[in-house]
Amino acid sequence: MRCPKCAGQDDKVIDSRSSKEGALIRRRRECLSCNHRFTTYEQVEHDLLTVIKRDGRREPFSREKLVTGIRRACQKRPVAEEDVALAVEGILESIAADFDREVPSDAIGERVMRELRRLDPVAYIRFASIYRQFEEITDFVEEANRIAAMPRPDKRQMELAVDEPEGERKKERP
Repeated sequence: MRCPKCAGQDDKVIDSRSSKEGALIRRRRECLSCNHRFTTYEQVEHDLLTVIKRDGRREPFSREKLVTGIRRACQKRPVAEEDVALAVEGILESIAADFDREVPSDAIGERVMRELRRLDPVAYIRFASIYRQFEEITDFVEEANRIAAMPRPDKRQMELAVDEPEGERKKERP
């Protein structure tokens, strides 16, 4: 690891801590040349995933795109950044467990909606309106009524939840 101050390559690890439920290791290091202390992070690098879009195109999976979408849905809502980070990690773990190299965009979208529903109903509706391509106000009203009728699940319930059948999740368009 190069020192950010002097670019020296010799350092020693002063402290190591696990964070984000063991998914990340934070290390404090000290450069042996200039004694500058700095922090590095180590995490498992997942194999490169390819996302299969609705129109059949393929593109590399982007963690940043996932984070941006969730943050945008949660914008100006009382959702902590730590909760967003945990949601992203949960989605990534779920995708890694279920898919090897290619993942349909629908699978990502459904996982995001599940996490947003748990975090904040308004953020969920915001994301759902784009993901499910709402075209009329009645689409918003129907989804809002559906989510309002459901009990708000806690984290433990979401881990046990079974996905709804495809026909019940999406409003079929002619």
